[in-house]
Amino acid sequence: MKDYQVELSVVAPVYNEYGNLRPLTEKIIQAIADEVESFEIIYIDDGSIDGSSELLDQLAVEYKEVRVYHFTENNGQTAAFAAAFEKAEGRLVATLDADLQVDPTDILKLLTKIEEYDLVCGVRVDREDTVIKKISSKIANGVRNWLTNEEIIDTGCPLKLFRSEVVKDYNLFEGMHRFFPTLAKMKGYSVIEVPVNHYPRHEGSSKYGISNRLWAGLKDTLAVRWMQKRQIDYQIKGEDN
Repeated sequence: MKDYQVELSVVAPVYNEYGNLRPLTEKIIQAIADEVESFEIIYIDDGSIDGSSELLDQLAVEYKEVRVYHFTENNGQTAAFAAAFEKAEGRLVATLDADLQVDPTDILKLLTKIEEYDLVCGVRVDREDTVIKKISSKIANGVRNWLTNEEIIDTGCPLKLFRSEVVKDYNLFEGMHRFFPTLAKMKGYSVIEVPVNHYPRHEGSSKYGISNRLWAGLKDTLAVRWMQKRQIDYQIKGEDN
C-alpha cells in the first residue's frame, strides 16, 4: 500500500484573487483541522499580477500547511490543476476555486462518500451567480451531457473530492478540468454527486463569461466525445478485468 504524506490535499488554482486568499486559507483550516488527521493546502499561482503571488508566499510562511507554486506565466485552470495533482501528497485530494463561492466546510459532506466512491462531486444548489452566468453554465452543462452521453448535474462545480489514484491517473489537456467526472468514468472509477452550498463572489471578478466558456467548452466537449468513441476496451481470455 502506498504511503501518503498527509490524509488530505486541498488544491486551488489562483489567478488574481488577492482579496480572497487570506479568508480562504483561514476557512479551509478552520473547516478541516479537527476533522482530518493531517492535511496540506496547495496553491498554484497561475501568473497573477495583482499581488496574489506575494501574498501566497506570505501565507506559506504563516501556515505550515500551505505550499505554493508559481507558474512563469498564465497557463489556465487545467494546467494549474495538473500541477497541483502532481504535487499533491494526500491519500485524498479536494479541489476548489479561490473565489470563495463554495464553502470549504462542504468538503466534510464529500468525505462522507469517498470510501464508497472514487470521486465525489459537489452540486451547487441555490446558485448565487449572475443571470448570464447561470444561463451560460446551464447551456454548457446540457451540451456536454448530450454530446458525451452523461448525466452529470453540475460538472462545473469546483468542489470535488478524489481518491489520489484518480488524479494521478489523469492525462490532462487544455480545457479538461471541465470533464473530471467523465474522464474518471472512462478510467473505470466510480462517481457520485452531493449537494453543496454556493455563495456570491467575495472579492474580485469572474474570469469567465459566455464568450470564453461556450465556444471553448464546445470544442473541448467534442474532443472528449472523440476520446470516448475511440477508447480501447479489451479482455484477455482467462483473465478477469
